Amino acid sequence: MMNSAILITYDKEDAISEAKGLCDAAGYEVVHIIKQKFLKKPKYGISGGVLERLEEISEKLRPDVIVYDEILKPSQNYNLASVLHREVLDRETLILEIFESRASSAESKLQVKLAQLRYEMARAKEKVRLSSMGEQPGFMGIGKFEVDVYYNDIKHRMQTIRSKLEKAGKQRELHRQGRKRMGFKTVSLAGYTSAGKTTLFNKMTGETRTQSKELFTTLSTTTRRVTINREPFLISDTVGFISKLPAYMIDAFKSTLEELGHTDIIIVVIDISDSIFELKKKFSSCMRTLSELGVQKDKMVFALNKADLVKEEELEEKIEILNLKENKKWISVSAKTEKNVKELKQLISNIIESQNGYKIKKI
Repeated sequence: MMNSAILITYDKEDAISEAKGLCDAAGYEVVHIIKQKFLKKPKYGISGGVLERLEEISEKLRPDVIVYDEILKPSQNYNLASVLHREVLDRETLILEIFESRASSAESKLQVKLAQLRYEMARAKEKVRLSSMGEQPGFMGIGKFEVDVYYNDIKHRMQTIRSKLEKAGKQRELHRQGRKRMGFKTVSLAGYTSAGKTTLFNKMTGETRTQSKELFTTLSTTTRRVTINREPFLISDTVGFISKLPAYMIDAFKSTLEELGHTDIIIVVIDISDSIFELKKKFSSCMRTLSELGVQKDKMVFALNKADLVKEEELEEKIEILNLKENKKWISVSAKTEKNVKELKQLISNIIESQNGYKIKKI
């Protein structure tokens, strides 16, 4: 049975649906939603009046957790938990919980642990201050630590994990060199979480990887060999992006995501059935993350997925909005119905040929 949660989020349709998606992916059933225009008030994040209302609802519904769809300072978390007598998870803790439950490979487990320690470190001083005042919030899982002991302990654990991840990164580099020597061209799928990357990956490779509407189904990169026009290619599926994903989390997954910087082509998978507002937000979030990872724009191909759900004129309008009209490197596809999946492979083949200075075939 799923644990229950009261969700506090922004009064915006896209924020609500994303926050609900995160709760769902973390295994929490949302039993009530409190919507606010502003979630960054100093003491509790919300106003005293809203807190009173939340206290009443919380008493009545008795949820397992309160999910706060914003980043909370330890003092705000402590203040909320003291009034509500419930565990309070902020947005970052929730994402880390999802990451932890989804991590299956040894490397992704290390990456998640690193992200958790980074989160912990940013809050270490404040937690110790609270515990030394005798306010020892049990849910924070901290004994009477001296601040520098606690801080250095986290630092030491982070260094150990980093060196393990560095080894994994070197291993990956050797694999990359090996693939290059064998003449394999590499293609990576990237995009917003739940845009349909894994379904498309499955259709392109004949794989049967787990696919789901939930966020962050993929945390570790999977690579498969495919043949396009008698040429061998390696296609990889990567972790999905999300809005307001803190830099330290992207950094923790650097070793997996850095593959994107070395790949010959990146298929940016876009859910073209999204509303225009969602589409613009997710597109800019993806482009920002890719640019932070140092991915060059000329390596990108845009797969406008779920095209079976939109009419032709809507598709045209959305292509215009995303400024892809002039860009010849896009194709509308449906991973579900396999519409244009063959054409997408052909487009990749053509681009690789043009990168190698060959003449592009017409498609």
